[in-house]
Amino acid sequence: MIRNAIDPCAVVDIGSNSVRLVVYENKSRTPVPIFNEKLLCGLGRELDATGRLADEGVERALDALPRFAAILEAMGVSQIDYLATAAVREAENGTDFVTRAEILCRHPIQILSGTEEARLSGLGVLSGTPEANGIMSDLGGGSAELVELTNGSTGRQATLPLGPLRLDPRMVREPARAAGEIGRHLDAIDWLKPLKGKQFYAVGGAWRTFARLHMVHFDAPLNIIHHYTISRNRALDFADFIAKLSPSTLRKVHGVSKRRVDTLPYASALLARLLRRLEPDELVFSAHGLREGALFDRLSKEMRAQDPLIAACREVERNRRTSDAAVDGDILAEWLAPAFAGESDEEARLRHAACLLADIAHREHPDYRAEHALMRVMRLPAVGIDHAGRAYLGIAVAARHAAMDEEVPLLRTVSDLISPKKIARASAVGLGIRVAYTLSGGMRDLLSNFEISRSKDTLTLSARNDEAHLLGEVVERRLASLADALELTSEVRRI
Repeated sequence: MIRNAIDPCAVVDIGSNSVRLVVYENKSRTPVPIFNEKLLCGLGRELDATGRLADEGVERALDALPRFAAILEAMGVSQIDYLATAAVREAENGTDFVTRAEILCRHPIQILSGTEEARLSGLGVLSGTPEANGIMSDLGGGSAELVELTNGSTGRQATLPLGPLRLDPRMVREPARAAGEIGRHLDAIDWLKPLKGKQFYAVGGAWRTFARLHMVHFDAPLNIIHHYTISRNRALDFADFIAKLSPSTLRKVHGVSKRRVDTLPYASALLARLLRRLEPDELVFSAHGLREGALFDRLSKEMRAQDPLIAACREVERNRRTSDAAVDGDILAEWLAPAFAGESDEEARLRHAACLLADIAHREHPDYRAEHALMRVMRLPAVGIDHAGRAYLGIAVAARHAAMDEEVPLLRTVSDLISPKKIARASAVGLGIRVAYTLSGGMRDLLSNFEISRSKDTLTLSARNDEAHLLGEVVERRLASLADALELTSEVRRI
């Protein structure tokens, strides 16, 4: 079995509200969390009123850090980023806290400047959404970062003291009181106006809670935060609605974290203000933020340039590949390309990803492989793909195995996300993969004996005469199914 050596890395995020340890499987383009623990400390509670970190919060954080250090040592983590953000940066006793914390965790702690915190948050969004173009905002307990994103890079940025934990509690309980404070800080950012109409990307726990609540309220087809998208008008209506609810009301609502009920109305009011100011067509949520940005910042230029979806799918394939002689997804995608001439760049990208994931369900019961493939692919812990793309990719990999019963619940989810035309197109990708596997048994050398091509009306499979014995009724039938899906006729040619 071919597997990557485990080389875990970690981030300890010392924030205004929580201290969190996340350990990632390896230092790859798309690191997968394997350990995630958060302790709510409230370091920045009422920072504006006192100018200091909360005493109780300091002690809770100092109690947690030795435990985190012991876990990191036991897991053999060598690359660790200890990052302290707004509350520690701005508190008069922040340096004293860091001095004590470094002794306990036996590791240096970096106190991020506002500029660096904003930059890393922006990089986090770009790590998961490389095409991001517009502005992102990361709302933490102590601050709200605003960062311009364009052409795969972070641009102008600002850090605003608008985190709910630090503000006068009356402003948080009654968000209307905070309107003037929010407006004053936004008015001071002269580069926001030219960004009107561009996409808006939301990061941070409070806004992720907003997204989850919206998913529940409107029965979203797929409950995955990353790249969950809401039109501006619908997001504004919902934000205005939530901003007016009391914590006691929110506690009764399914889907709202009990830890977020006190700050969610304020977070919603701030979001509404930003949407009105920036007028984006859509609000897009990102599951990646500061921690992922810190990891992304450490990668080489070449690794950062990798497509995160393709990188994640390659990782899945490497962990499942059982033979060096097996055809890999890159080769399979190249072999199939002539059959899909004229596809868009995004269709080619998703076809490539489907080829890499072709064997994701090979250990499942044959009668359920298609259904399991659809489920696993749609819920893959990957970024660089929106919800519609997940549905397309899932159908493609499922169709590699078999057609599914129309009563499969996830098929109804798919139909809510993509059109029948796209479902048919994705199914054709799966049928193409099936032809390749039928010909070769998944072996690279056997597949290389055949070529597939298309003309205006015909899909042709060509084989050398000395390999013609590998053709047969099943191959011809499956080639015909692929041709039919592509609205072509099929032909087998011996050369």
